[in-house]
Amino acid sequence: MLHAVNSYVLSFKTTLDKVAPDCQSFKVVIHADRKPAGAHSGRYNAPAASEVALVIVGQQYEKRDVIIESHDSNLKRISELHRSYDALQYPLMFTYGEDGYSIDIPLQDPRSKAPMKKKMSAAQFYSWRIMSRDGEENYLLRFGALFSQYLVDMYAKIETEKLNFLRHAQKQLRAEEYIHLRDEVGRHDADQLGQKVVLPPSFTGGPRYMHERAQDAMTYVRRYGSSDLFITFTCNPRWLEIQESLLAGQQHFHRHDIIARVFHVKAKELMDLLIKGQIFGQVRCFMCSVEWQKRGLPHVHI
Repeated sequence: MLHAVNSYVLSFKTTLDKVAPDCQSFKVVIHADRKPAGAHSGRYNAPAASEVALVIVGQQYEKRDVIIESHDSNLKRISELHRSYDALQYPLMFTYGEDGYSIDIPLQDPRSKAPMKKKMSAAQFYSWRIMSRDGEENYLLRFGALFSQYLVDMYAKIETEKLNFLRHAQKQLRAEEYIHLRDEVGRHDADQLGQKVVLPPSFTGGPRYMHERAQDAMTYVRRYGSSDLFITFTCNPRWLEIQESLLAGQQHFHRHDIIARVFHVKAKELMDLLIKGQIFGQVRCFMCSVEWQKRGLPHVHI
């Protein structure tokens, strides 16, 4: 196994030298005791938990493909949407070369199990792959930090698929009808703006998504006044539901999927208690925002 890992790393470095011989090395340093002048001390400090992050700069997501060298010394690019991408990127997790996600996997009818015309999305495929099932051992859940890296990498693939769909569905989205886009084109030369790709409000985290949420919040305040309660609900890694779902030898930061699911259920129960239970009285309106702390746990501001 060690020989296989060394061969894989050596092949990667050799291919990288052939593809980008002038590639420069960069080093990212995080100083826990340094921050910009006037900034909050807890905003720029180093994370307190062991976590994995992925940074995609600009439009460079297409460079995440895998490049392999064949026996005739030719280089071949394997797209991240190819079914062999997962096995090539994570050979320790998929030692038998199992197929990963591809864009041509059909959905199955839940009753007849017959294939349907509609294709499976990346989010549906990887939700199925990491799910725990009775009577079936999911070995992917036992890889610790490598499993976290796998989740982050595959979620980047999910976001890439969404962005590619929006890029090729601008006519269906009627992007040219957005008033802010028309105003921008009117003020500048359209030839200098590049390709127009408009993210609709349905894309989570996009500028129009955030703008609409801010407008909703201001509408609530204008209609009902300032809030009476500001509640912060934080995830507890020692919750019994989380501890019982961990496998032998695992810590809570090894299973972010369990943390997210349990916290979602707990937060929903809290909202039902506040709204339907009316423990503080009848609720006229509410807003909530879920955030992830630097120690790897989510919390919600209500």
